[in-house]
Amino acid sequence: MLTPRHQALVATLAGMTVGVAVFGTVLAINSANGDGSAQTVVTSPTPSPTTTATDGLQPGALQFVAQTFGTDRSPVSAEVPTGWKSSQTGTRPRYVDPTGVWQVRFDARGSKQTPDALLEARQGSIDEPDYKVLSTENTTLVYTYTDDARGPRMGLSRWIPAGDSGRSAVEITVGGRPQDEAGLRAVLERATETLQLPGSGDDRPS
Repeated sequence: MLTPRHQALVATLAGMTVGVAVFGTVLAINSANGDGSAQTVVTSPTPSPTTTATDGLQPGALQFVAQTFGTDRSPVSAEVPTGWKSSQTGTRPRYVDPTGVWQVRFDARGSKQTPDALLEARQGSIDEPDYKVLSTENTTLVYTYTDDARGPRMGLSRWIPAGDSGRSAVEITVGGRPQDEAGLRAVLERATETLQLPGSGDDRPS
C-alpha cells in the first residue's frame, strides 16, 4: 500500500502531466488559428496606370490663358491652353500639354515673304512617312504623317500677315493626332483671335 506521502507524490505527477497536455493543446490550437509569431503580409494589387489622352482633344474641355513671348522690343502675346508649358521663351516658344501629346508653337521672327509663299514652301519641304496634305485654305496648311515613335500625327500651320504690308508676322503651328483635329483647330483659332502684335516696323528678319 502507498503511504500518504507516496499518494501525494503520485497526485502531483498526475497534475503536472495533465498541465503539460493542456498546454500542448493550447499551442496546437493557437498555431492552427494563426496566432504564432509569424505574421502574414497581405499585399494589395497595384492599380494599373491611368491611360491619358486616349480620346481626341475636346474643344469644350479646353481653358485658355494668355502668354507673352517675342522680345522686349517686340513683345507678342496669345492665348494657349491652360497647363501647357514652354521650356523656352523668345521668338519661338513651344507650349506642350503635360502628356506630351499636343502642342502649339509660335514663330514670331516674321518674314518678308507672304503667308501664301511660306505655306507653299512648307508644303513642299515636309519629308515624313505617309505625308498627306488635307487642305491649304485660309493660309493654313493641314496635313498628316506618321511618326516612327508616336504613330499617326496631324499638324496645322498658319501664317499671319503683318497688316497690309504683304509680309508674314507670325507662324502658329499646332500638333497632335488625327483624332484631335477638332481640339487642334480650337487651339489654333483661339491663338489667332487673341494674337497681339507689336507696332509694325520693317525691322523683322527675312
